[in-house]
Amino acid sequence: MSQFSILIVDDEPDNFDVLETLLSEQEYELYYAANGQEAIASLDVFKPDIILLDVMMPGIDGIEVCRQIKAMSKWKAVPIIMVTALSSKSDLAQCLTAGADDFISKPLNGIELRARVHSMLRMKQQYDNIQNLYHIQENTINVLESTLNELRGNLASTLSHELNTPLNGILGTIGLLKDDIENMDIAQIREILGWAHDSARRLEKLTKKFLIYLGLELSASQQHKIESAQAQFSACAIEAQLKYHAQKVNRSNDLLLTLEEAEIALSDGYLSTILHELIDNALKFSSPETTIKVSSQVLGEMLHLSVHDSGQGMTEEQIAKIGAFMQFERKTYEQQGSGIGLKIVMKIVELAGGEFSITSIYKKETTVHLTLPIVGN
Repeated sequence: MSQFSILIVDDEPDNFDVLETLLSEQEYELYYAANGQEAIASLDVFKPDIILLDVMMPGIDGIEVCRQIKAMSKWKAVPIIMVTALSSKSDLAQCLTAGADDFISKPLNGIELRARVHSMLRMKQQYDNIQNLYHIQENTINVLESTLNELRGNLASTLSHELNTPLNGILGTIGLLKDDIENMDIAQIREILGWAHDSARRLEKLTKKFLIYLGLELSASQQHKIESAQAQFSACAIEAQLKYHAQKVNRSNDLLLTLEEAEIALSDGYLSTILHELIDNALKFSSPETTIKVSSQVLGEMLHLSVHDSGQGMTEEQIAKIGAFMQFERKTYEQQGSGIGLKIVMKIVELAGGEFSITSIYKKETTVHLTLPIVGN
């Protein structure tokens, strides 16, 4: 933690020397101002954590200086200890009325001075911690509000459909079983339960994506990078993963892989999410028996990964509008999904310290290109 700074305001330089001696055993940064005007002018320069302010000074006295400082929103939280030879209750009341947080009488006692300074600094530190937490929470709320505003229009038209479709599938199959299970044989029951299972898995997939997205948005709002991790970008493992996805739609022969291996600064889970979302989009928006090219290459300290398909393509306007729950030409292509996949990939790459871009020719081809940092040798 950095040293606490203390601004000493006194028209007598000898008094500064006394305070410096009394506080010499503490690791404080001490600054000096010879009068009230100088003290106020120096606040932005010295940025004090606490102010020791002499009451009796020519020109603007300490009470008026205290009042002016406490009237400034930027500095009102800085504790001010009045250093005074005055002892009457009315004088001390004036100090407190002006906003002083504490006072100490002359002649100064070293033990008392150090105790009061320590107490005020502890209060200031607690205040700063509360303020930091407040700003983090405020920033988080602002980001979530912004995200919700971004999602609101698309959620109304897209998410409700995506939720209702599997829910209706589940409820519909349960309704069939409930109404007519006595007249069904085991094969029919198994078939209907299979429909319910598919709908439930689709709903689960959507929910997981949404939670991943919100978690990434929260990390971004708090300016947190993804926790340090390492994953092996293995050609064999990646080929197996991508072919598994392609095989589910009978397109494993459409994959063309050219992969250079590397150890990347990303968790296995996030790497798997990136690969799944990119290959899922390429399969979804391109026709069977058209090639999907996946390539990786190490250049400098980054792994460059690209996924190319000869499919639907995107306009520049559509690329610019990629975001959560944003889909294009849904009625034409009737694709399932929430439109959140590419946004998740973008966020992961961003928080990992990489770059993400899309190039596309409408109705012809799309290439998603991203970079991920390589673990240092």
